[in-house]
Amino acid sequence: MQDNSQLSSQLSVLVVDPNPGMRASLHNLLTQSGISKIEFAISASTAIKQLGRRSYDVVLCEYDLGSGADGQDGQHLLEDLRHHKLISNRSIFIMLTSEATYGKVVSTAELAPTDYVLKPFTIEVLSKRIERALDRRAALLDAHRLIDEGNLREAASLCAAGAANGRHGADFARLRAEIHVALGDLEGAVVQYHALLAERPRGWASLGLARALAGQARHAEAATLLDDLVTSNPRLMAAYDLLADCHTALGAPQRAQRILQDALAISPHLVRRLRQLGEVALEAGDVALAEKSFRQVVARARHSEFRDPEDHVNLVRALVRKGEQQQAGGVIRDLEKSLRAGLGVDACKAYSNALLFEAAGDAPAAGAALHAAVLAAVQEEALSAKLKISLAHSCLRHRLDDGASQVVLSMLTTADGALSASQAQALFANAGRADLADGIGRQLGQQAQDLVGVAAEKSRDGDWRGAVQTLLQARLKSPASVAVTVAAVAAILRQLDELGWDHALADRAALMLDAVHKSEPAHAQLKGLQDEHARVRRKYGIATQA
Repeated sequence: MQDNSQLSSQLSVLVVDPNPGMRASLHNLLTQSGISKIEFAISASTAIKQLGRRSYDVVLCEYDLGSGADGQDGQHLLEDLRHHKLISNRSIFIMLTSEATYGKVVSTAELAPTDYVLKPFTIEVLSKRIERALDRRAALLDAHRLIDEGNLREAASLCAAGAANGRHGADFARLRAEIHVALGDLEGAVVQYHALLAERPRGWASLGLARALAGQARHAEAATLLDDLVTSNPRLMAAYDLLADCHTALGAPQRAQRILQDALAISPHLVRRLRQLGEVALEAGDVALAEKSFRQVVARARHSEFRDPEDHVNLVRALVRKGEQQQAGGVIRDLEKSLRAGLGVDACKAYSNALLFEAAGDAPAAGAALHAAVLAAVQEEALSAKLKISLAHSCLRHRLDDGASQVVLSMLTTADGALSASQAQALFANAGRADLADGIGRQLGQQAQDLVGVAAEKSRDGDWRGAVQTLLQARLKSPASVAVTVAAVAAILRQLDELGWDHALADRAALMLDAVHKSEPAHAQLKGLQDEHARVRRKYGIATQA
């Protein structure tokens, strides 16, 4: 805990406030508290730029950031910063708000600030709030360090001990549940969130439970929980977004649309929610609302640090569905003029042109534009899975089988889990192309086997890391193959034995061993690999986790 009279002069603080008088007042209070490393941002966009360049110990942010072009308040800024990982969950973000708006913002989201400070406040109040936040951060420091090192299982054990003791028990319990999600142990997360809710109602815990249920495809259960949650916490905005996702998954886009409209009536400025509304409205057949939503997204994103060329594609899609080809052409020209050229922009421009040509009945021109879109899209990992899947479907409509296969295969080479091998095959099967589904299955299997051979050569050359990475790529292509999984586990254990312990890699091997045990418990190599895993753990003095 810091001394009550003086905070550390080494603390760095970013003050986000459009009011020059308030900035001067905060500077005065902070310097009286012993803090000298102070910088200022006058808007959400300038804060984003500064946080993109460097990190700060504390962010003091005014809730009411005015009616500037970006239309953001302090809560929207916090959500953007967390979504784009410009600040971590352990960053200290303190919201400054008046008593008139406190009731409106205090229950806004599970992405809550570290603390709120009501204006007007004294130097003593501000210092104590910062001290309290620093104390909490210090208590969780070891757990976060273990997470940063990739040692999630040990971090979970530390959080379990912390949850049972001390005044930060709820913080440890929450972090423990989030670690279970990160480990892919959704059932473990469900157990943790149920335990937290048994103690007392917590909006963030109910939301976490719903997320874990949705991750298990238990969408109806999650939706029931979320219906109760938005009734009791009507300003818990992230609950609306997840509830809409659940109803979309349950095949009820009209219901999802109404939920998002309710959310936007409460909190109208978040671009991601407007984008989601446009997508579900298009699926629900409400083309007018989809166009309106996507127009707002494009207009608001123009002033954002996070512009996305896919927003233009969405707007083109809505306009084409309305028969407004001329307006769609204007949107494409705006895309060319207003965004910097690159693979993502090139892919979006070409795909938008393909949609426009298709609507005009010009199949050859649409095919040529789709070909250009594929060439750019397969090289650009930042494009969303939704856009790439839509591009693959467009290729299939135009009998561009190679283009569809290239796009799908490009998604299977990334480690972000955007598309699994089974989902890729289902995409073709659902499009009535069982031949392509079978073909891509054979192609993926052959590619996986080729990679197993490449990995064996790397192992013979002593390139243990190269062998592991190659086999992990093979497993992405053929996740159901027990032979590939076994080879990957063996390679990981060899790397750990030869090159040193790696918590994240060891955890990955343990999860793969569990998968082999579930699918083929009598596999000839399973017992030997389990014994080797235990031996390597003992070699480095790593305790076996319960």
